[in-house]
Amino acid sequence: MPATYVIGDIHGALKALQQLIARIAPEKDDRFIFLGDYVDGWSESAELIHYLMELSTQYTCIFIKGNHDAWCEMWLAGEQPVASWLQHGGRATVSSYLKLSDHDRIHHLTFFNRMLNYYEEDDRLFIHAGYASMHGPAYERFEAMCYWDRTLWELALAMDQRLKKDSRCYPKRLLLYEEIYIGHTPTLNYDEELPMVRVNVHNIDTGAAFTGKLSAMNIDTKEVWQSDPAYLLYPNEKGRNP
Repeated sequence: MPATYVIGDIHGALKALQQLIARIAPEKDDRFIFLGDYVDGWSESAELIHYLMELSTQYTCIFIKGNHDAWCEMWLAGEQPVASWLQHGGRATVSSYLKLSDHDRIHHLTFFNRMLNYYEEDDRLFIHAGYASMHGPAYERFEAMCYWDRTLWELALAMDQRLKKDSRCYPKRLLLYEEIYIGHTPTLNYDEELPMVRVNVHNIDTGAAFTGKLSAMNIDTKEVWQSDPAYLLYPNEKGRNP
């Protein structure tokens, strides 16, 4: 049976992704769901996007948009770079894109334009950050919530495990799907180096932008693969570390 692998935030760490894919050793009918934040941090953001486009010609790939990708997309479209973007990894992305021709940048912009805000399948949701609407991401008033929200993960962390699903107090947001897969908030924030699961929310961002590893999970078996820590693959860089 073909496998589906969900992959967390990469942040320009092309070497980590290549290492991770090699360790997974996917079969030709396997597929990948990427949870966003492909750029900003390590030095190979433009090269990473090129690699992802090539990978999608070999495997079925679903690309979710992250907040850093939205920033980069606006800049590629000709908008002035947002100061907060440059301060949070954007400078490395700009530097990597200066190596590309105008034609290649337009090609990359088309790739960013095709990214999904979320993806639903078989009672599962894949989204970069979360959603605030109790009716799901399709009912968000502002689509940017899909790649900026942190309240869904905070809700999952704060849940009382004794609360039953048939309780009137059980959060409706968590009843909409059997499983929810997110990135956006590194598990390193909670001293965890592996993907975390709280209630039905799986957080796959294991902090590759900082001192963590890049992670992938088989959504059926829940087996996890990881790269080496990205900072070891880029020894002369800081990534998004202070």
